[in-house]
Amino acid sequence: MDKNLIKTIIGEKHHEIAQVELVKRPVLYEDRMSYVNVGIRRAGKSWLLYQDIKQRITDGKSSFEDCLYVNFEDERIADITSKELGQLLDCYQEMFGLRKPLVYLDEVQNIDGWEKFVRRLAEAKYRIMVTGSNAKMLSKEIASSLGGSFVIREVFPFSWKEYLSYHGIFPGNNWEFEPQTRLAVRTRFEDYFYNGGFAETFPIVGKREWLTSLLQKILMGDIISRYKIRNDRQLRLLVRKVADNVMQPTAISRFEHIIKSSGEKISTPTVKDYLEYLEECYLIYSIPNYASANSEQETLRKRYFMDNGLLNLYMYKGETKLLENLVALQLRKKYWDPEEPKLFFYKRGGVDLDFYVPGENLAVQASYDLLTRGTRDREVNALVDFSKVFKLDRALIVTYDEEETIEKDGLIIEVIPVWKWLLK
Repeated sequence: MDKNLIKTIIGEKHHEIAQVELVKRPVLYEDRMSYVNVGIRRAGKSWLLYQDIKQRITDGKSSFEDCLYVNFEDERIADITSKELGQLLDCYQEMFGLRKPLVYLDEVQNIDGWEKFVRRLAEAKYRIMVTGSNAKMLSKEIASSLGGSFVIREVFPFSWKEYLSYHGIFPGNNWEFEPQTRLAVRTRFEDYFYNGGFAETFPIVGKREWLTSLLQKILMGDIISRYKIRNDRQLRLLVRKVADNVMQPTAISRFEHIIKSSGEKISTPTVKDYLEYLEECYLIYSIPNYASANSEQETLRKRYFMDNGLLNLYMYKGETKLLENLVALQLRKKYWDPEEPKLFFYKRGGVDLDFYVPGENLAVQASYDLLTRGTRDREVNALVDFSKVFKLDRALIVTYDEEETIEKDGLIIEVIPVWKWLLK
């Protein structure tokens, strides 16, 4: 490894971070803790490292010279190995002396065996911040290999509240009763609903082009290249069919049949692998049926996209799917546990429930509107019938723009607009 190149990369990052203007996100990092930030590409993981560095400098705790920052997506060090990672410290200390730096390793999942190096630093009492775009970094195996000295956090694209903050809108207490604030919130929501929460799209007109480029980077870089997939058409077709089937419980065998019907030869294990790759790179995630046996929970699932903007690339008049996808994402953020499912749908007999959180006795239906009698009866009756079997503490119907309270058979159902619910 060329030490002068590494020193150049370290110096370039100091200059870059000094120049960047941040939109601060409400994330707190403790001084004495080390962190692993995991999430989809371009969600803001790197910017949170920048935020940590700049906040420490503002508070007088550190200077740029205290920071060793390396982005492993830099093509100049694409061939670096885990055995060479120790040389990063050598380069830093040749530049700034024998001080112990704050270590920032960006997209480190590209280096096989990275966790052993990071654990060695942690045992030597370095403070370390790591980012990655692979959900395997949430696993117990990784946590164990890091020695339990790290906090592992998921990073998502901007929430609805963060989107509003970016645009200078700060809903306070009772904001919904302030006409100007309510109008500003409601007016902005359409853009967030269709284009999602990737902050880099907020100031640009060509949002769709940017999102398409991101999707191609995820498919080509994180899946096709990494897993050496030869027939990328099968994978792309599968992603489209996952988008088509958002809202619908779909078995792996069903996806296999759909792909075969298009003329492609594919096996059940391959479909299963592809779906796992899509989840690992944070493009999609899935939730099981609470009514299913454990074995079926692994195959028959509802699948959603990690951001509405990416899902909308496949949509034409897809408002119903976009609404449910947004509701699913909010519930996932709050209740997700990679080791033990805490968020489910429920489908058995005549009961079809969008979301159920057993630990909260919470049931949620996502319905774009309740304007027709058939839609209203279907959504309400599903909650009422479910509550007769599983006593609910709270029942919600999240709509695009409707709000009321419904009482039926002793169950109180709150109907709330999604743009208001997301701020609660």
